[in-house]
Amino acid sequence: MIIPIRCMSCSKPVGHLYEKYVKELEKGKSPKQVMDELGIKRYCCRGLFLSHVDLIDTVARFKKS
Repeated sequence: MIIPIRCMSCSKPVGHLYEKYVKELEKGKSPKQVMDELGIKRYCCRGLFLSHVDLIDTVARFKKS
């Protein structure tokens, strides 16, 4: 849904890096290169970024008004 503010395993703040991560991926960089540039070194934080599926727009369509 929404990227967590902190990593669920190590509690490192990572939420502020997600927009930069997506923008760099759209430019054609590899996920490994982008995470290295952003300083995401722990495997738990890397897994959080790699496994995240952005569904907020899909879920927002079904919001009850």
